[in-house]
Amino acid sequence: MFISIILIIVGFILLIVGADMLVNGASGLAKKFHIPEIIIGLTIVSIGTSMPELFVSITSAIDGYSDMAIGNVVGSNLCNLLLILGLASILRPVKFQKETIKYEIPMCLIFTIILMIFANTGSTISKIEATCLLILFSLFIGYTIIMAKKQSMNNALVELEKEAKNKNNIVKNIIFIILGIIGLKIGGDLAVNNAVNVAKIVGLSEKIISLTILAIGTSLPELVTSVVAALKGDSDIAIGNIIGSNIFNILLILGVSAIIKPITYNISYNFDLILLIISTIILAIFPYIPPKKEMSRLNGVLYCLMYASYIGMLFMK
Repeated sequence: MFISIILIIVGFILLIVGADMLVNGASGLAKKFHIPEIIIGLTIVSIGTSMPELFVSITSAIDGYSDMAIGNVVGSNLCNLLLILGLASILRPVKFQKETIKYEIPMCLIFTIILMIFANTGSTISKIEATCLLILFSLFIGYTIIMAKKQSMNNALVELEKEAKNKNNIVKNIIFIILGIIGLKIGGDLAVNNAVNVAKIVGLSEKIISLTILAIGTSLPELVTSVVAALKGDSDIAIGNIIGSNIFNILLILGVSAIIKPITYNISYNFDLILLIISTIILAIFPYIPPKKEMSRLNGVLYCLMYASYIGMLFMK
């Protein structure tokens, strides 16, 4: 079992390094072809931080571990929302942007409810339902690009001019992308296969392993990004990274995984999905209670306590 744990850690390291290399390579190519920095951030970088979840869920679905494919996404979203956003706001209160309050949080809530409906209308998340999730993902990407252009086109153009002066090595960026994908694939295999081994040895279910070890491990990029952003006072990045990642996890990751192979749904995940919906509703309420338009340290403590209680309940079942 010790070797399996070491290999899980190695898998997580490869996932994080692979995602970082993929983002750097893709960003370098995008800048080379004069794509604005703001659009790069809202698409390539945001998707990049969700790459560990993507490869773990795809690997799980292909290998027939449906519990892990679903559990990794639901567990990561709960970890992102309750633990990571909670910790970030404890370190420094997070201010809500107007668009986040009006559009992004409600969209995250709606997409989570849609996932729960799809999961409970049959025994699997089918390819048709997966296609619907991917269409919604495309629409969300369109929304982020439109909002980015509306709010920050001037800043984006300034950054674009700066970046255009720096020559990017296309071959180097392509190598980064290839190495990133290889790292993600190997890391995903190591994390999933050895997590299954640990679960069998310890007697834990695939569900608990995916909702805890895999979920927290694949959420490390979001953790680093949001905590650093909060400490620097970049509230829009701290909360935007979490909301964006949760939406990507539901629409892109489960969409792609179920397109490759329909995912069998275990109704025991309804409790976790209901908790995720309740947590998102609470997030939607935070901006309207004192201190308004801000997630306070007290709000962060509440979220962390909710997450600790949730983890405790998982292991007490």
